[in-house]
Amino acid sequence: MTFFEHQALARRNTKVMVVLFLLAVVAVVLAVDVVLAALYLWSTDAVDVKAVPVEVWLGGAAATGLVIAAVSLFNVARLSGGGEAVAGMIGARRVSPDTRDLLEQRLRNVVEEMAIAAGVRVPEVYVMDGERGINAFAAGWDTSGAVVAVTRGTLETLTRDELQGVVAHEFSHILNGDMRLNVRMIGVLAGIVFIGSIGEFVMRSARGSKKEGGAIILAGLALLVIGYVGLFFARLIKSAVSRQREFLADASSVQFTRNPDGIAGALDQIRSSSAGALLANRYAEEMSHMFFGAAVKVWFGALFDTHPPLDERIRRVHPRFQRSAYREQRAAAPPPAAEADVSEKQGRRASDLAAPWGRSAAQSVGLVGSLDAGKVGYAARLLAGLPEALREALHDVERAPAVMVALLLGGPEDAVSRQLAAVPSAALAERARAAAPLVRGVGPALHLPLIDLALPAAKAAPPPARQELLAALEAVINADRRVSLHEFVVLALVREQFAPRTRPPAANRKLGELKAKAATVLSLVAHAGTRADAKGGREAALLAALRAAEAAMRVAVVPAAGEIKLQAALDALEALRALAPAQKALLVEGLFAAVTFDGTIRVGEAELMRLVGAALACPLPPLLEALDPASLAA
Repeated sequence: MTFFEHQALARRNTKVMVVLFLLAVVAVVLAVDVVLAALYLWSTDAVDVKAVPVEVWLGGAAATGLVIAAVSLFNVARLSGGGEAVAGMIGARRVSPDTRDLLEQRLRNVVEEMAIAAGVRVPEVYVMDGERGINAFAAGWDTSGAVVAVTRGTLETLTRDELQGVVAHEFSHILNGDMRLNVRMIGVLAGIVFIGSIGEFVMRSARGSKKEGGAIILAGLALLVIGYVGLFFARLIKSAVSRQREFLADASSVQFTRNPDGIAGALDQIRSSSAGALLANRYAEEMSHMFFGAAVKVWFGALFDTHPPLDERIRRVHPRFQRSAYREQRAAAPPPAAEADVSEKQGRRASDLAAPWGRSAAQSVGLVGSLDAGKVGYAARLLAGLPEALREALHDVERAPAVMVALLLGGPEDAVSRQLAAVPSAALAERARAAAPLVRGVGPALHLPLIDLALPAAKAAPPPARQELLAALEAVINADRRVSLHEFVVLALVREQFAPRTRPPAANRKLGELKAKAATVLSLVAHAGTRADAKGGREAALLAALRAAEAAMRVAVVPAAGEIKLQAALDALEALRALAPAQKALLVEGLFAAVTFDGTIRVGEAELMRLVGAALACPLPPLLEALDPASLAA
């Protein structure tokens, strides 16, 4: 199943979940009405249910529905910030990009490897300090705003391979579109459970009363039971959906790492630990469907468990797993340590290096959102090849923005001076000048990974500093009065990352409705991704793109690349993010048709596709991972 099919399936599952939760709400409303009717009959000494006024039935239903809706909407709104809001709700602490804690450094390195390999932005990393159980979760509205959180017990107990297996499991949830549904389930569940919370409050308030107190306690007990009627249905729904997704994520972890011992070993550690995967946090129940392991104990586990049994999960990912042999091997492994990145390789210019492309444009679409061990290995080699001074700068809140600006500097010294002179902030311009030697020799092929590594530190800066960075990027880009496609997608990517994290709009637009925007992006890629000396190449690339995208695109008015202004291009990318998954797949097919029309793909074209894919929320992994990252320098 492709990335776009997973996204479409997640949207359908969301609709199904909404319907099922509404049915659960109806069950709770009916139960409340029954209790109210019984109280009315008890207070009036009536025996015929027909004596209960219609107002009691309707009033009870309306009040209950409004309470559930209000609480659910409040919690959904509270979580509109996506992954960061979920992490804040459970009390997780953000790990600073320049942390000196060895275990936290190891976690960040693993997350960075996975992100670069998958072509997604590096997620913010969080730690649940007070939790000794072995657990983790990923949360967010989309791939660009995800967070990954682990417990302290996970950091202190697991080896690097086991930690990589857990992180790879969570990246499966990021890439498969599970996160949005998970966040929505938290909000809806809160509304249903709230009825039970009212019952608990009523029972506590009635203690010490006499005759009236007994009735109030009974009413509170009834509301408490009613609240758990809703919880019964919610757990049933969550468990049915979550178990299958956990099997898929476990299998994906093995595919991503090509190391079944990692995920199997982590699951075995949960099985052997006294704390297991259990969490003490008050929100563990609401978030139980999001975690790597079962965070809460439930009755009738086979029916309500959100996770399959550990033995079955281990058997599926590693049928020949032997606990005793694995533990002997594990005991001989060295303790966790910081991972040094000391290589300072210099490479040759590779922007024009081309490789045969053995996929059609339609087949290339399947690469979106994919991840495998080869790409993870490529990312590990890339990170290991970065100079230590550059890695430190990318993780520093002050220097990371300067590195991002320095990446866009180019040309003779006088041209660089004009670019820096255009930067509104003199301090940032000086830091960018100082950072320039760090990125000298780094070609466009490595710009996206470096930007991804710098973004967590840049986003940690205060809002004025983020606006200062955006202004600096715009100034550098416009200094020579020409804007390359590479420059404008970098700006679009940074803008999107600095925007407040809110629930994205529904992705339901059709390509034909946005054909003018699509034609703009297709034209830019066809011209920017084709050699200027290729006879008729740009026209052929554009024609291939339009044919691949959709019939409606063939009659679109296609602007010449020189006629497209920066803001128009940025607006086009932003608008196209609202395409429905299947429609976005057609657009990506057209983009691939443009850059591979001659049966080859150059390094510059491959990274251009990754940048455009990032701006469109269509994550593309490294497309030429067989190449040594050290050969991709300018």
